Order: sequence, then structure tokens, then C-alpha cells
Amino acid sequence: MSYSDSLIESSDVAVPIHAVAPDGLDGLLASLSAVEAGWARATGFDAAMGAVTIIADAKGSVGRVLFGLGAATARKSAPLISGKLPMILPQGDYHFVTELPDPSLTALGWALGNYRFTRYKTSAAAAPRLVVPKGVPVAAARGMARTISMVRDLVNTPPNDLGPAELAREIHALAERYGASVSEIVGSELLGANLPLIHAVGRAAADDRGPRLVDLVWGDPDHPKVTLVGKGVTFDTGGLDIKPSSGMLLMKKDMGGAANAMGLAQLIMEARLPVRLRLLVPAVENAISGPAFRPGDVFRSRAGISVEIGNTDAEGRLILADALTLAAEESPALLIDLATLTGAARVALGPDIPPFYTHDDELAADLAQHAERVGDPLWRMPLWAPYEAMLDSKVADINNAGSGGFAGSVTAALFLDRFVPKSIPWVHADIYAWNPSSRPARPEGGEAQAIRALFSLITARFGG
Repeated sequence: MSYSDSLIESSDVAVPIHAVAPDGLDGLLASLSAVEAGWARATGFDAAMGAVTIIADAKGSVGRVLFGLGAATARKSAPLISGKLPMILPQGDYHFVTELPDPSLTALGWALGNYRFTRYKTSAAAAPRLVVPKGVPVAAARGMARTISMVRDLVNTPPNDLGPAELAREIHALAERYGASVSEIVGSELLGANLPLIHAVGRAAADDRGPRLVDLVWGDPDHPKVTLVGKGVTFDTGGLDIKPSSGMLLMKKDMGGAANAMGLAQLIMEARLPVRLRLLVPAVENAISGPAFRPGDVFRSRAGISVEIGNTDAEGRLILADALTLAAEESPALLIDLATLTGAARVALGPDIPPFYTHDDELAADLAQHAERVGDPLWRMPLWAPYEAMLDSKVADINNAGSGGFAGSVTAALFLDRFVPKSIPWVHADIYAWNPSSRPARPEGGEAQAIRALFSLITARFGG
């Protein structure tokens, strides 16, 4: 695991960091020595959001750091801006000596900015450390950083080292840490268990990378049921509707929904929330070989709904359909699925803002509020019923690929909606799980998305 604890509680040698907004810059400069203030002006430090000036001491070491907070309106778009600092500061201990707008997000941003995926590196540089600001619960900050690092590690791991069996082992390890139980249905057993869509998508993979459903259960059975479903496509060739090589380059991240669902499960178990948690991960490799499922095939799902395969590259919704049907059979108090489901979601909202779907207006409003409060952006999109016609099939109940090329994220959500009873509070999040370039607190590579907002929601709804 690439997590390295960069949050400390005290240090006798911590370098001061002065965080300042533009309207406080003159006051800060007046408090510095003439040489320090002159250096800050000479380097053009203007306290804009993310601006950094390092001032040396008489020994030539880092004496103090000036860090720009920018205007309050600008900070709303980058709540983890403190994550820029550990990405550029040298090794050492640091502490903020000025009042911060949100100390908890400042500490988390620092920890996330320190993340490095080092599994395949022969050496790694030591990370700069931060004395946690006063009032920040250190254990909670470390736990969140550790969880997000786990998610990032899983998404970043190449598919030769993380196939369906390896992903299942990670879930077993997660269960062992928290005293949960785990069961698996593997290979042809999926047919006997009435999970035909999961089997169909994964059946072309090599024997040691066979499809499976991993089922983790934790908590008191009498507590409210919270069920998480994560898309676990450990590599996606596109199947017989094969992707171009450029489209396959990032397909190790197609299990990002499973990784994020595992992260959310870890947060819930770590906090010992009074819920009965269930985590369902259909884990498959969408491979190409003789048994590969074909465009034009028709399969009857666990729900009894027949599905025509319009495109083998729309495989994620197939495995989720069976998993969601299974999840709904025990009528959970809250059902959440996380999936790297469509490129259309990225076209609509970019890589940073996952769309989410739900029929429950109160649930949607609550989730939006929690997303804003913790700085984990989400945006509600409509389950627009008239678009269901795009999923019509002439030979089956539904087609897995929308016609016309429009509203791809919406039609994918509508497909899943067919497998979830309207009586169950359900949220579907179409996440990207990837940072295409490095930004503050968000190094390039795998990313946790939506789980901080969802954890905040679950904690508020079910107690903590």
C-alpha cells in the first residue's frame, strides 16, 4: 500500500506556513522582516489560491512558507488546495501558524497530496509531514487518507496483478480486518446461482481469471441495511466490439467502482456505524476468446428481464444488473452502486464531477448538501423516462446499448433502473475514478470519488 502517514501531532522543528488571503496580505508582509517581505514581493507572491513562496533562513534552509488561499469564492472550487504543498515542498516537518478556513480539509488535502504509487518503484522519496491543525480529529483524518490511498492503489495496479481473483482476495483481506464474512460464487457456479449476466461477460477470460460475485457482510443483522455494489471489471477489451488500443490504455481502472465501494465499506466499518453493511462486487475480465459473448446474443437476467446485447463494450451495466437485482431482494434501507460506467458522463461533466441518479428527491438533496460540505463534488442527472425508448429491443425486453448515440450516461442509468424496485432508495454514481493530470491533492492516476460525500450522508442518516 502506498499510504505513508504524513500527519503528525507535534514537532519541535516544524517550519511555519503562513496561509493568507489577498485581503490579509499587507498585514502578513508587515509582520515579516524587511528582507522576507522584500523577497515575497520580488517573487510576485500575491496570495492567489495555491500561490507558494518559500523563504530561506540564515542557514539556507526553509525558514517559512507563504501560501495563498485566494478569495473565498475561489476556494469553493478547490477545497483541498492545501494538497499542493506536499507536492512541491522538500522533506521536513511543517505547521500552519495562521487561522484556516477549514482545518479538517486542510489536513486531508495535505495527506492526499502526499500520495505516491510506489509498488513498482525501487526507491521512494520521504514525504513532508504536517502537524495537524488544532481541532482536527487526527484518527479520522488518517483513516480517510488511508482509505483513499487504498482506493487509489487498487485502481493504479495493472491488470496482470489485479484480475478478478486478486480483487476478490483484496475484499477477503478487507473483511478480515474488520471481522466481516465473505462468500464467493465463481465461474459456472454463477449459472446455478442465477447470475447469468455476470457469467456471460466474464466467461471468455482465462480459467484463473474467471468471473465471480464477491459478497461481504458486516454488522448487526437488526440494524438498517446499507448495500453497496461496485463494478469490478478488472480489464475491459470491449469484448468482440473491441476498443481501439488508445481506448484500452486506462482500462485497468474499469474496476474503479469496486475499489470505491470497498473504500466506502472500509469507512463504514472503521467508524463502526450502526448498519448492517453488504458489499457486492461482480468481478470479471471482459476478454476475447471463443466463449466470448456476442453482439446480438440474448440473455435472461436474474430479474427475469431478457437483454439483447447491442454492444459487448456496454458490459458494466450487465454485471451490475444481476448484482443490483440480488441486492434488492432483501429491500435495503439504502442501495448505492458505484461504476466507471460511461464515457458520456465525462463528456457531460468532465473527470472531476461524477453524475449521480436517483428517483428520491430528498435523498438527492441530502447527498448534494453533503457533497458540498465535505468538498467531494457530485451533480444530479435525470432518470429521464422518455429516453427509455432508446433501449428498446425488437427481440428482447431491453437492449444493453442505447440507440442514437445520445444521452449515454442517462440511458445507462435507465438500464440499471429497470433492475431496482422504485420502493428502494437507490443512488447510482457514474464515476471516472481517475485524475488525468496532477493537481493539488490529486496526483495523476487512480482516484476516490463520491465516497466522502456518501460516507457523510450515511453517517448522518444512520448515526455514528
